[in-house]
Amino acid sequence: MIKGILFDLDGVLLSTEQFHFQAWKALADRLGIPFDQAQGDRCRGVSRMDSLDIVLEGSPRSYTPEEKLCLAEEKNNTYRSMLARLTPADLSEETVRVLTTLRQRGYRLGLASASKNAPLILEKTGLGKLLDGGADGNTVTHSKPHPEVFFKAAESLGLDPGDCMGVDDAVAGVQAIHAAGMPAAAMGPAAQAGLGDWNLETLSQLLEQCPPLEEANQL
Repeated sequence: MIKGILFDLDGVLLSTEQFHFQAWKALADRLGIPFDQAQGDRCRGVSRMDSLDIVLEGSPRSYTPEEKLCLAEEKNNTYRSMLARLTPADLSEETVRVLTTLRQRGYRLGLASASKNAPLILEKTGLGKLLDGGADGNTVTHSKPHPEVFFKAAESLGLDPGDCMGVDDAVAGVQAIHAAGMPAAAMGPAAQAGLGDWNLETLSQLLEQCPPLEEANQL
């Protein structure tokens, strides 16, 4: 029985993915590399260094590991300058309502994000107050579609992976959820591809799949 729900961050609980695109686009423009929204979508849910490899696919030259680290840091500095402007007002009423309702229904809620900037985002928006635990890019060594972040997020809630479900908008994210042996609620591109056990158009639709735990026990 599902007792915990593990959420991706960007594109699920908060719309910061456009910040990522803008920061990667700024880097690509400086390097003279073409970079479009389709490539930006491929960067969803994967690590910073894996995203950089996607950005550099159109480069006429190769980069050393040291150069790549500098480029990734440049992008991250641009992105963090955008995040610094976040406030609790950037958290949608829908997200607050859905998370509050799920907790009232008895579910434990956790974050399962590849982002190393997740702690900053949680602090700036106040989102951390609505969650019971989680894992992010600072606590895992493998990026999605590896299931590590979902395993660690479940562990942070004191739950077995089999007692959790995941919510993600990226193809790699839904693949990671399934690799962890969990059912997946897909949103965004992953839902459009029909990859989830439930394919949601809005976060609110998750409530239809998650009745109060007292009722679920009686089913």
